[in-house]
Amino acid sequence: MIDDIVNDDFERFSQVDDVFSRSMWDDRIRDERSDTFFATYRRPLTKWRKANGFTQRDYAIRNASWHVADIFAEMFEDGDRRDGFLDPLSMLRDGASERVDVGSPEQASRELKQVSKVFGADLIGITNFDERWVYTERFSASEKGPKPNELPDGLTHVVVIGQEMNDSLIKTAPSALSGTATGLGYSTDATVLLGMAQYIRNLGYQAIASMNDTALAIPLAMQAGLGEYGRHGLVISPELGPRFRIGKIFTDMPLATDAPQAFGVKEFCEQCDRCADKCPAKAIPHGEPNWQPVNISSIKGVKKWSVDGEKCFSYWSKINSDCAVCVRVCPYTRDYSKRRNRLWRRLAGTRFRGLAMKIHDATGGSDRLKSNDWWVG
Repeated sequence: MIDDIVNDDFERFSQVDDVFSRSMWDDRIRDERSDTFFATYRRPLTKWRKANGFTQRDYAIRNASWHVADIFAEMFEDGDRRDGFLDPLSMLRDGASERVDVGSPEQASRELKQVSKVFGADLIGITNFDERWVYTERFSASEKGPKPNELPDGLTHVVVIGQEMNDSLIKTAPSALSGTATGLGYSTDATVLLGMAQYIRNLGYQAIASMNDTALAIPLAMQAGLGEYGRHGLVISPELGPRFRIGKIFTDMPLATDAPQAFGVKEFCEQCDRCADKCPAKAIPHGEPNWQPVNISSIKGVKKWSVDGEKCFSYWSKINSDCAVCVRVCPYTRDYSKRRNRLWRRLAGTRFRGLAMKIHDATGGSDRLKSNDWWVG
């Protein structure tokens, strides 16, 4: 699937050009608002907005949800590390000196997926190591420039996991409260990745636990069969829609891979403009996928819907929280434990997808939940 949308102009991506990295060195992105945005996560605020969803209690729970991820991220900052965001998670013990015979690749994958359930992974898929998606360099926060992206030799596979983002919190987007779903996703992701990576190391194999660092997560998630690419630039899975965070583990463990899957998302998104219409920053494109990068924060040589990261981040800085409106209004954001939503998903994957959109709109599927109502329960 991905090979069909990559052309000869493809260039691997540098994390230096990621919009969050650029907010630290590029004057076109960095300003007082962007500095304030990051500060709202990392130190107590003295002023609060009266707006619904942006009060002290909303920021209190949002920042608390990030606490575990932040502990790892800030632990080695003096050494120019930001684990999980600019560098792989490093709080792992050395593994066994001898490798366990894990049987056939199919058996090893089956057992690893069983272990993932124990540690709390909501989604898991396995793909071959693909250097195309590995960053050419990492970003150094202290030097405001590139640093080597070093990976050990011999890595053969990538285990990709997904962590669910709370549906009721997402429904309050945009709000500081909805940012709790993001923070909790990252914090859970960190603990799941560390547990699984340590398990693999204990078997005698290499395991590099990675969140936003090291490589692009979305193409790896697609190759691992977690879902399809959506207009909003997110992976849409059959189980959770776009409502999940992605983590990955690079390993040399012999594993059977999962096949990419298609269940009608591309065709649906070609007709549906809900996220583009509702995006407060106007960062999501209308029209067909194309080869044109929006700016230096877009990867070159890939045919896709490219979200304008500059506009997106500018809006985040304006509201002092991540947005997630695109996730809230996406018709695939629904509870698939309910039979009616599984039937809707099946309908959305057919030529009657237009009817699925009408049903979504008629039933208020994208309606926003007021943050004050969330607190009432």
